[in-house]
Amino acid sequence: MKIMLCCNAGMSTSLLVQKMQKEAAARGMDASIEARPMNEAMDHINEADIILLGPQIGYAKGDFEKAVDGRIPVNVIPMVDYGRMNAPKILDDVAALLG
Repeated sequence: MKIMLCCNAGMSTSLLVQKMQKEAAARGMDASIEARPMNEAMDHINEADIILLGPQIGYAKGDFEKAVDGRIPVNVIPMVDYGRMNAPKILDDVAALLG
């Protein structure tokens, strides 16, 4: 599965990506996880199975949903999980969304 995290610039999200990659490996998940700044993400949306938005750009969820046209889930990472870099909870949410 390919997970794309989007944020403003990609700084704090890159740390979260590292934590999520470690957690995914520990779970034996076959996951490719990358972070992209919002201005670049739209050019790569068709490469992802799910798009996760940092809470600071949650306002853009509608734009992403329109761009993917229902083909893939778009979700905003809850502020508390993002702030705590709670990779296990975020991956649980991804698994629930992808069924």
